[in-house]
This record gives sequence, C-alpha cells and structure tokens, in this order.
Amino acid sequence: MQASQRLRRSAMSDTLYKSVQKTEASYLPQFQTLDKQMTNINRTQGGNHSIQTYSDWYCTLESSSPTGKYVVQNSISAVSFTPNGSPTSHQESQSCLSDVHYSPDTNYNSPVSGSCITDDVNDFRHKLKELETVMLGPNSDVLDSCDNSLPSCMTSPEIGCWRQMLEAIPRGDLKHVLIACAKAESDGDLLTAQWLISELRQMVSVSGEPIQRLGAYILEGLVARLAASGSSIYKSQRCKEPASFELLSYMHILHEVCPYFKFGYMSANGAIAEAMKDEQRVHIIDFQISQGSQWVTLIQAFAARPGGPPHIRITGIDDSKSAYARGGGLNIVGKRLSTLAESFKVPFEFHAAAISTSDVQLENLGIRPGEALAVNFAFVLHHMPDESVSTENHRDRLIRLVKSLNPKVVTLVEQESNTNTAAFFPRFLETLDYYTAMFESIDATLPRAHKERINVEQHCLAKDIVNIIACEGIERVERHELLGKWKSRFRMAGFSPYPLSSLVNSTIKALVENYCDKYRLEERDGALYLGWMNRDLVASCAWK
Repeated sequence: MQASQRLRRSAMSDTLYKSVQKTEASYLPQFQTLDKQMTNINRTQGGNHSIQTYSDWYCTLESSSPTGKYVVQNSISAVSFTPNGSPTSHQESQSCLSDVHYSPDTNYNSPVSGSCITDDVNDFRHKLKELETVMLGPNSDVLDSCDNSLPSCMTSPEIGCWRQMLEAIPRGDLKHVLIACAKAESDGDLLTAQWLISELRQMVSVSGEPIQRLGAYILEGLVARLAASGSSIYKSQRCKEPASFELLSYMHILHEVCPYFKFGYMSANGAIAEAMKDEQRVHIIDFQISQGSQWVTLIQAFAARPGGPPHIRITGIDDSKSAYARGGGLNIVGKRLSTLAESFKVPFEFHAAAISTSDVQLENLGIRPGEALAVNFAFVLHHMPDESVSTENHRDRLIRLVKSLNPKVVTLVEQESNTNTAAFFPRFLETLDYYTAMFESIDATLPRAHKERINVEQHCLAKDIVNIIACEGIERVERHELLGKWKSRFRMAGFSPYPLSSLVNSTIKALVENYCDKYRLEERDGALYLGWMNRDLVASCAWK
C-alpha cells in the first residue's frame, strides 16, 4: 500500500511539473521557468524534486533580473526594464509587482479569468480529472456527487487538501490559495508552491479589493522566500528609492487616513505631558525620531502650559540609512523642531544621535543632571533582535539601559501582533490576519481610485510584509510581540506601569471617533488598544 502511494505521489508530481512547464511556455514567456535540469528525482521516495536554481524568475519589489525584459507597472505609466535591470524610462514612482494584474475591474469572489491552468470551468474539471486519474486510477471521479462511492484513499487528508485547493482557484478564494501556497513552502513542496504562485499571479491586484492588494505583496514575500531575496528587498525598500519628498508625502497620507500613528503619538505625548507638568527642564530621548512629527503637538502643548513652558531638549536617535526619508541628516529634524519651538516661544535644544538603535550606549544619550527624563519607544523596539536571534539581546539590553537612567516616564507603542519567534507558517497566518484588517481600514478611508494609494501601501507597508514572510534569523527585522510579552520584559527590568489619565484617554477617543466607526478603542490592564473591528492593531502603554 505504501509503495503504491509513493508511486501515485511521484506520478502526481510529474503531472504537476509538466502542467507548470506547459503553462509557463504558453502563458508566461517573460518569466524564467523552473530549471530544466531537474535533478535528484527519486521515485522510490515520493518523487521529491531538488531544484538547482530558483533565481530571478519573478519580479519582486527589487525588480531585477539577469534575463528577459520585464514591464514594471506604474500608477501613471509603465516603465520598461532592460535585461541588466536598468530602467529605460522614469515617470514618477514605480510599483514593481510584475505579472500582477492591475486592472481595477478585477472582481474578487468572481471566477478568475485568464488563469494559467484554469481558463474556464470545463478546463478546470478536465485538469482535475487528469490529476485524479494519475492519483487514484481511471475508475475514480472526484467531481462526482458526495453521494457516490469514492475510493477509501479519497478520504485521506492529503487528497482532501488537494481537492479544496483546486476548487478554491476557479472560485476566486484568494485567501485559501495564499494559505495553501505558504503551507507548500513550509512543507518544502516546491513544485506545488511554484504552481500555486502561477495561479496567484492571476488573482492578485494592487488596485483591487483589500485582499487582492494585500495578496499582491504577500505573493512578493512568498516568491522572495523561495528565491532567498527577502533581505535585499527590505534593505532597498523598493526597486528605486523615492525622493525624500515623495516618501514624506506617502507617510503623511497614511498618517492622515488611518489613526494608527496619531493614536500612538498622542497617547505617548499625553503620558509625557502629564509626567512633566511640574518640571522646568525636560529631556526627551526618542529612540527612532524619523521625521520628528510626533513632537510637534507636544511642543505646542508645552507652550500652552499654565506658568509657561519648560526648557525642552530632545535627543533624536536614527541611523544614517534613514537620511533619504528626511531629505538629509538628523540636523534637518533639529532645524524644523527648533523653528517650531521658537515660533511658540518654547526654549528648545536638539541633540542628534546618528546611530543604529541596537548600537546605542549610555554615552550616546547626552544625559545631563537636573533634567527630568522621558524616553519614547514608539514603533521601534520590535526591530531589535532578542534572545531568539542574538546572544546580545538588544531588546532587553535597551530596556535595562533606560531603567538605569531613572526616567520619570517611558512610553511604549507597538503593533499588536505575534511574529517574533513564531515558525514560518503560523507567522504567515498571523501576518495575513493582521494586514487584512489594516488594508480593509485603508480601504474605508482612502478611495480605491486615489492615485497615491498604491504608493502608500507599497512604500509604507509592503516591505515590512515581505520581510516578515521571506526572511529568517538576523535578516528578519520585523519581529512584533504582543503587549503581554512587552509587559514581561519591562517588569523584569524593574519598571512598573504608569497609567494614562482619563483626560488623555478621552482625547484619544475623540480622535478615533473622527474616523470610520469600525475602529474601536479599548482600555485593558492599564494599556490602550486601537483595533479594526475584532482585531487589535496597535497597543500603547507607559512605565516608570
């Protein structure tokens, strides 16, 4: 019986491989197929195939290939890439999801047209019958009604999974096919993964429904995982880095249409303002200052403080790799905040610490006696490697370092997601669930036809999705933890909770009410959670 099953699996793998070859030759001539020199085929061990090369057969966010000529879609125009990867024309920002259908007419849940294997229902039935014949013999029929007698092996989980997967494709069940592809990669079933990737290319769209748009970037991650190119995609951030004003514009749009950043910054600023209400000299250490936009409202709030504003000094930490996002170094942030503070008559100093957060030591922080200290960890600690990645464990090291400074308040804002130590497949499922909610929330506030929406999603979200799915070890820098785990880390370092005031909470509630009513704000165990429908997305809390 086992020998028979092995032979069936081997024949099944051959059938799938031939089908993929025929499909790519007919429908995907611009992409490289699997290496024709398939080796290590051992039919006595289930037909496992070892693929010698998997490189550059699909255009990722990095959009480079040694062969072929790819068309890279643009929200305004198309940009053609020559075989050496250089663009022959440049018009605005490029979206590098080649072979993804961008038509806004794509209708999720409708039958998928132009599918490379399932052109129509009859073709699908024919392919299913061929596969079934190879697996089960000429007398079986998967497509018969459930009342018919089926061979006993049809009840096996393996056959059931294949049937569900094959039926999901013409039904347009994109989420199911994405999960099946991730499971195939997790199991090392590269032939199935390649076949499903070919199908997924026809189902995703960066201008379609939320799941289709998210699916386009998840597909990039699945492809990059097979090609081991996820880290290079994340580091480059996209095929060609946008000019600084473009990225600032994209972040500004996301900041305005979704309350996630405003929620985090407002809750952190509220805790700092309350802790410093009686202080005359305030030092704020921001472990990832980026463009410094968080501190605009806090400077304004201090300016209106009864009795006059305190002297404010901000230490802004950020590495040189983020310079393009500001159009230059940290001195640009310092000048902007200084000009703002001067206009509000607030005494102000800026201390630039151009260093990677994981490399920060005490001497980089510019601590002075006589200043009340506030430390801000907003959307930064999840980038730090912990004990599961490095023996140095920078995540806990930084928390302990901050505790040694005896700050009056420490603010923590993080995405409420569990992707740090999870194995690939459960991490994939968590990522799919989390970003489905986020893309749905964007859809509710940013019109589908908005010309910058593709750029917002690609530049602000896509690279993180690819990193979570495609990278492992030290190369995976997007490592989110649930707030419960963060609380354990802070308590072990000697911190105790600093509850947010009711005034701050009511102000944030008023902010969220200005957005879609599907957003929800909840206070639990001394922390605030912002969610979309039944999914928590961002958590905020403070410590002392």
